[in-house]
Amino acid sequence: MVAGAAAAGGRRRWWLNRTAMVVVWVVVSVGIWVGLHWYIRTVSMRKAEEALESMCEERARMLQDQFAVSVNHVHALAILVSTFHYRKQPSAIDQETFAYYTAKTAFERPLLNGVAYAQRVVHAERGKFESQQGWTIKTMKQEPSPVQDEYAPVIFSQKTVSYIEALDMMSGEEDRENILRARATGKAVLTNPFRLLGSNHLGVVLTFPVYRAGLPADATVAQRVEATAGYLGGAFDVESLVENLLRQLAGNQDIMVNVYDVTNTSEPLIMYGPQNPDGYMPLSHVSMLDFGDPFRKHQMMCRYSQKPPIPLSAITTPSGVFVICMLAGYILYAAWNRYDNVKEDCRKMEELKVQAEAADVAKSQFLATVSHEIRTPMNGVLGMLDMLLDTDLNLTQKDYAQTAQICGKALIALINEVLDRAKIEAGKLEIEAVPFELRSILDDVLSLFSSKSREKGIELAVFVSHKVPEIVTGDPGRFRQIITNLVGNSVKFTERGHIFVQVHLIENANKVMDAKVDTDLNGCLSDMMVPSDGTFNTLSGLEAADRRNSWENFKLLVSNEMPQSDKCKNGMPCGMNSGNVTLMVSVEDTGIGIPLQAQDRVFTPFMQADSSTSRNYGGTGIGLSISKCLVELMGGQINFISRPNVGSTFTFTAIFQRCKKSAGGDPKRTLSESLPTGFKGMKAFLVDARPVRSAVTKYHLQRLGITVEVASTIKMALNALSGQNGCLRSGKRPYILLIEKDSWTPGMDVYLHDQLLEWKQCGQIPEVPKVILLVTSESDKAKAGSFVDTVIMKPLRASTVAACLQHALGMGKQQRKEMPNGSAFLHSLLAGKNILVVDDNKVNLRVAAGALKKYGAKVECAESGKDALSLLQLPHNFDACFMDVQMPEMDGFEATRQIRLMESKANEEVKCGETYEGSERAEWHLPILAMTADVIQATYEECMKCGMDGYVSKPFEEQQLYQAVAKFLVSKPNSDL
Repeated sequence: MVAGAAAAGGRRRWWLNRTAMVVVWVVVSVGIWVGLHWYIRTVSMRKAEEALESMCEERARMLQDQFAVSVNHVHALAILVSTFHYRKQPSAIDQETFAYYTAKTAFERPLLNGVAYAQRVVHAERGKFESQQGWTIKTMKQEPSPVQDEYAPVIFSQKTVSYIEALDMMSGEEDRENILRARATGKAVLTNPFRLLGSNHLGVVLTFPVYRAGLPADATVAQRVEATAGYLGGAFDVESLVENLLRQLAGNQDIMVNVYDVTNTSEPLIMYGPQNPDGYMPLSHVSMLDFGDPFRKHQMMCRYSQKPPIPLSAITTPSGVFVICMLAGYILYAAWNRYDNVKEDCRKMEELKVQAEAADVAKSQFLATVSHEIRTPMNGVLGMLDMLLDTDLNLTQKDYAQTAQICGKALIALINEVLDRAKIEAGKLEIEAVPFELRSILDDVLSLFSSKSREKGIELAVFVSHKVPEIVTGDPGRFRQIITNLVGNSVKFTERGHIFVQVHLIENANKVMDAKVDTDLNGCLSDMMVPSDGTFNTLSGLEAADRRNSWENFKLLVSNEMPQSDKCKNGMPCGMNSGNVTLMVSVEDTGIGIPLQAQDRVFTPFMQADSSTSRNYGGTGIGLSISKCLVELMGGQINFISRPNVGSTFTFTAIFQRCKKSAGGDPKRTLSESLPTGFKGMKAFLVDARPVRSAVTKYHLQRLGITVEVASTIKMALNALSGQNGCLRSGKRPYILLIEKDSWTPGMDVYLHDQLLEWKQCGQIPEVPKVILLVTSESDKAKAGSFVDTVIMKPLRASTVAACLQHALGMGKQQRKEMPNGSAFLHSLLAGKNILVVDDNKVNLRVAAGALKKYGAKVECAESGKDALSLLQLPHNFDACFMDVQMPEMDGFEATRQIRLMESKANEEVKCGETYEGSERAEWHLPILAMTADVIQATYEECMKCGMDGYVSKPFEEQQLYQAVAKFLVSKPNSDL
């Protein structure tokens, strides 16, 4: 509970941390949006400010330029007046001329409302001036000008300002100051802004001095004042000027302009624009204006009429970045979440792995226990039955005992299959790599099903390509298991026809298949025509499921193969290099086939075609699944073609290694008999109308060294015999005439005997060949007749064919000396050997002791590991020890470790020069063989780890016992037996 609460608290903190991180990420993303939006807006406002500055500077520059042009024109007019009014006597200019001229040249002064000329008149000359002009000098208020030092009455004026004629420009305070400043500086000066008469617009008056001729360029103020003749002035309409200017420029509607006189900075005077500026005031720009008056300052202030709009990018760009940030956050969050989930899944997987490993260990222990507990009593049952069968029994008793033994072996086989499936699922099944004779394995498998095939009267045959090496390196036990499963199923489901096992090199088979491809599919009818007589070119004449195994393809395979004797010196077919060899094995039958709806679950464990299959034929449905796993462990694949009511063909590939007979590692020793060599050079005739079956028979005879000629009928064989008598005499070898039962008719034996005997008497043949009939069932023996030398029961095996030929040719005694049987092999190994058997089960102890004594061994028994240790105290005279694994007090593993420790100390003492009384051994090492009903891989590894030398599973048989003891015990010569 504490751990659970801590885990829950950790998960809660984890979620709180994750929530806080999400909130922080969202806040940061919002902050990025705000910051980016503010940055883009700032950049936009900066650009707007730069644009405003540019537009304001442009307007100020244009206003200054236009004002300067107007000033220049006024200056030119002043020079005109100076030249034509003062230098000409009489004056060339009068009011009418001035008005006309200024009116015609007004377009050059668009900024001026009008121009006028005021003459400088000192007080002493006032009277004379007034009399000449015919009017009195007046003030701005239209009153006679009071007495003063000098006057500046307007004498010439443009029509637009004719109302100022006779007015004294010096009567006004500001005008007087401008006049004084203008003549003192020689430059144009401006007045303060004021409302112009007529237009009521704000404007200024420009005053420009007119000097008499002869004024030097560097004149002093006094000289300028003395040389002043008058003043030329013009009224500027500033409002109209600025309006016209803004109207000419694009973007006038975007900005607002104010022009100020800022001579007095504390109280600027507005010259253009509203008195109270409006528009967007936070963003404005001020440009200074230079109108040429050094005493006055002017400026132009520009601003946008409204606030610049927010650019769309200020919304879209931050929003896009925000979306990207949120997506990145989501991705990071999802990745983090995924990482945590994967981490949690890994943790759970580790827990499940630990649980699975524990379950696997428990399963292995359970399997070991179940295997041991079942095999232990079965070992006693089978062992006692075996011992019972060695006693004198009547036929009924022997039948009962044999039936019980068959049932017990069937139960052991079922247990083995279940254990194999469990080992495969646990990944504990391993493949051996030992040399073995493949053809002997196939012969042994056929012998297992020979009685069943004879009962059913079906053809059971095997054919191995001559290109397949005699000895290959692989796992013979597992290869035997696959073949046994497939052939067993075929025998079980086939009631007529044949079962045909073929083995070829994969490259040869592929060449033939590529040359002739059959497109038949499972369950589909072939396009090939059915023969008129209803027979096919197959082993039995019945149609096969896979037409790729037809006689045409089989003939190509056989014709493409080289004879078995065509070998190089290394024992391998010529042209073959050592290395891997891939075999293709097919098992063909003409049984009931597999229903279409069941074909997709053929290799599923514990599954059969339908519920009736197990009732009618028996079986558990795991044989094919185990075979598939074994094939894949051997690096191959398995598949099948099946047609209901036609048959099935299972084909698998397996990878082995080539192995020379003279290689350093001897082939795995077996109890199978070696083939005799006394038949080499013999010739035989085979009468068989079926080419596939004749090729199979020819294969077995050629394995014995017999040359075979095939005839489809007896008549053809007799014709061939009568034509080859010369060869027969020179060879001095008896002819053998083998006839298939299909070619045999009643009375044929008498006809053959008489014909052959007649030829012998006539000297056509030196002797009558031996006539041998080939049959598939016991009922066919009755057809043989009295003149048949012998009958060979199928399935054909090289060893059974050799035995029958020895019997027929009178070679049996000689061959028996050359070929001792399996029991004799074991007897030669175990005779006279002192063997210790250790087992806590008294029944199994009796069975093991009886089995070893049967082969001549001297057996001593012990019921526990401690008893075995006491009997094996050095020195001892035991040659081997069979040790049970599971025993009380001290099991076989611990006992073996103690024995090895004792032997190790003894060997060290022997190296130091000490010897044991009554023993001359240079090194102590007792072969210890594990004897247990537990056959899983873990037990085998434990046996090897503790120092055992071998492994014998209960109940053990001759083959297994021979393989175990042959590694350690030396056999006696056969003459000693």
